[in-house]
Amino acid sequence: MNILKDNFGRKFPYIRLSISDVCNFKCGYCLPDGYRIDKSDNRKFISKEEISRLAKALSELGVSKIRLTGGEPTIRKDFIDIIKDIKKNSGIKKTVITTNGYKLNKIAKDIKNSGLDGINISIDSLNSNTFKQITGHDRLDEILDGIKELQKLNFKDIKINAVLIKGVNDTEKDFKEWSNFIKQNEIDFRYIELMQTGDNLEYFKKFHISADKFIEFLNKEKWIIQTFGKDAGPSKNFIKPGFKGKFGVIAPYSKDFCKSCNRLRITAKGDLRLCLFGNTGISIRHLMQKDEQLEELKDLILKQLNYKKESHYLEIGETGLNKNLSTIGG
Repeated sequence: MNILKDNFGRKFPYIRLSISDVCNFKCGYCLPDGYRIDKSDNRKFISKEEISRLAKALSELGVSKIRLTGGEPTIRKDFIDIIKDIKKNSGIKKTVITTNGYKLNKIAKDIKNSGLDGINISIDSLNSNTFKQITGHDRLDEILDGIKELQKLNFKDIKINAVLIKGVNDTEKDFKEWSNFIKQNEIDFRYIELMQTGDNLEYFKKFHISADKFIEFLNKEKWIIQTFGKDAGPSKNFIKPGFKGKFGVIAPYSKDFCKSCNRLRITAKGDLRLCLFGNTGISIRHLMQKDEQLEELKDLILKQLNYKKESHYLEIGETGLNKNLSTIGG
């Protein structure tokens, strides 16, 4: 089997696949004015059949984990069918999603029955006013109810992500609220450092704060750092006796962040991206049209890895092709 490997010896068992650019939230750090159609690119989002062929090819290239992202992936009417198809036909061992959780309380049973292996839910604050201020929606209680529904159904792998925003959700009070939450719930919570994208420079300058602030809190509270698994994401995880959940930190500006990179990205319109902040992207969609194109598709993906760079250049303000995170799923 050909394994996805780049010129720096990094292997890629993990793919982030966006299935929609559309998002119904208006988070300040991503889509402050809400989703707008990109009139310069009128391609439709990849179909269930295209995704099915792609997942099979990726599985044969040694990919063991696919994360379905967006935009907001659950907006798609065939979202549950996509999960079921990947689980049944692709050979991918682990299928997970990232969602804003907006209708989680209504689809929890469908999610459990689909065979999904894990879910990451974006919740930037446990304070409903702050949550509304960040997202433009007063839906925190519904989302927390959705999590309770999943827990009742014995759905195991639940994670919560929050973007760390200076002066908004970065106080010790915020950290302690999350601490109490994961003490009682078997849920991992991770802060993600705010990242600069093509169109959020002013927001970034105003609200970026280093994840070190949260790490200092963890050290003070005697949290213990934990090691990675091979298909783990970029989070540094921390555990503490007596707590059901874990804390995590995703800090893309930290030294050597890219050394442990193990994932590639595919956009909702079928472009392979080698890096969240890279300048290179190529459409692989033309090889997702027929079953007999499988070998060609695998070959094109393998060849593209020759162009993967050693690192992103975020620290010098290089944000690559990415205007905002909704176009590539973060």
